[in-house]
Amino acid sequence: MRLRTATVAACLLTAGLTPLTLAVPADAAPAKHYDDFNGDGYRDLAVGSPSADVGSADLAGAVVVFYGTSKGISASSKRSVITQNSANVPGTAEATDFFGASLTSADLNEDGYADLVVGAPRQVVGGKEGVGQATVLWGGKSGLSGGSILPQPSFGEWETYASGVAAADFDGDGHADVTLTGRTQSRLLKGPFKRSGTSVTLGGVTKLGLGTRGDVVAGDLNGDGDAERIYPYLVTDDPGGDISYHGWNGTKYVKTELTSADGEKVAIGDINGDGYGDVVTGNYDDPRSGAPDGHKGGEIAVWYGSATGPNPAQRPTVISQDTPGVPDGGEAEDHFGLALSVGDTNGDGYADVAVGAPGEDVGSTQDAGSVTVFFGSASGLKASGALRFTQATAGIPDNVERYDLFGSSVRIVDDNRNGRAELVIGSEENAYGTITVLRGTAAGPTAVNVKTISARTVSLKGNSGFGQVISQ
Repeated sequence: MRLRTATVAACLLTAGLTPLTLAVPADAAPAKHYDDFNGDGYRDLAVGSPSADVGSADLAGAVVVFYGTSKGISASSKRSVITQNSANVPGTAEATDFFGASLTSADLNEDGYADLVVGAPRQVVGGKEGVGQATVLWGGKSGLSGGSILPQPSFGEWETYASGVAAADFDGDGHADVTLTGRTQSRLLKGPFKRSGTSVTLGGVTKLGLGTRGDVVAGDLNGDGDAERIYPYLVTDDPGGDISYHGWNGTKYVKTELTSADGEKVAIGDINGDGYGDVVTGNYDDPRSGAPDGHKGGEIAVWYGSATGPNPAQRPTVISQDTPGVPDGGEAEDHFGLALSVGDTNGDGYADVAVGAPGEDVGSTQDAGSVTVFFGSASGLKASGALRFTQATAGIPDNVERYDLFGSSVRIVDDNRNGRAELVIGSEENAYGTITVLRGTAAGPTAVNVKTISARTVSLKGNSGFGQVISQ
């Protein structure tokens, strides 16, 4: 997320870390939802605050978990704030750990409660700076409590391991697996996972020959019950972004290149309701020397899944802010497509797409930010009828301010179990961060009875980056 909070982005990029896009995991049995940490049937929301101060440790990082209820989430409902200083969480909060810079969830130990994997990509390990580490926070009847460190390979300094994480059943054996990315290599951890004090035992570890990767997402693209993985990254011979998916064919993992796809950001969901996950890519950079493709202000594209996965030869649906029917227009450095999430906001059975444009100017206010929601249909994603939200939208609290970066993260999640998912929007608001929650309705997200929760509301200190990372 190159346009994340100035503090987070500057520190992560200084370390050579490509900021992450959040994973889109598949449900893992036996928990009903991959993100129900207390087993009450409501989906919960994990929000990273990777640059939060913890005690005297600057930029140590924290995670805030809001538990779903019949009324959704709120600042006043049950929540947990977890750091590496929390009871029974291994390690100690240290300066620039960035605990919470990546998040994913699944029921790893198959006890009926979802667990949360938290990346700390600049964790010091064995006296080496910036190695990175991942911690599992275990679910239970009372929510997340206690943690264990995932197996830690031996890396050199500034590996930034766990900069990207995703969890799902990747090989169809009924057990959730985890993949983590780093500067020199990525790993695939095979389930089932077993909690063993402050460590974890698992079914095996595979070193992936992917080179530098800072990102990963996952979802079922061919309807076979196991999830494919995508590790988007910019490379010299494909400056628009390398998009390929890795899927299990029954005996091994097979890589398929979407050779014409561009973008650094990816989300997955069933937009046309055919039972196959579709790939949404965000090519948010303006066309530039060496990468002339794309659109001024950014664009998204949808590659539709099938029984054999997305066909590289298909013609995707491409949408920019200049596409007929889309509110506003494309302007330089809007960063339309920097944040993506997929889910059904209106309960019609088709997944919709929320697109953040945190660099969008609102009136004369620079980088105030916006979010546009596009609706799915049997014929695919529609440009017409899209909804656009800014902090100038009637009903959304606060005011449009310079560098708020409203839409720097987005998440579509049904947190009140009514079948119409809420839209959660992260912004840099006042340098420390805020999330804004819009209710889902039959007409999509609404700016009526909007909820806002700030870093200060949940007692986070420093320029915390609250809301810049939301587990998908």
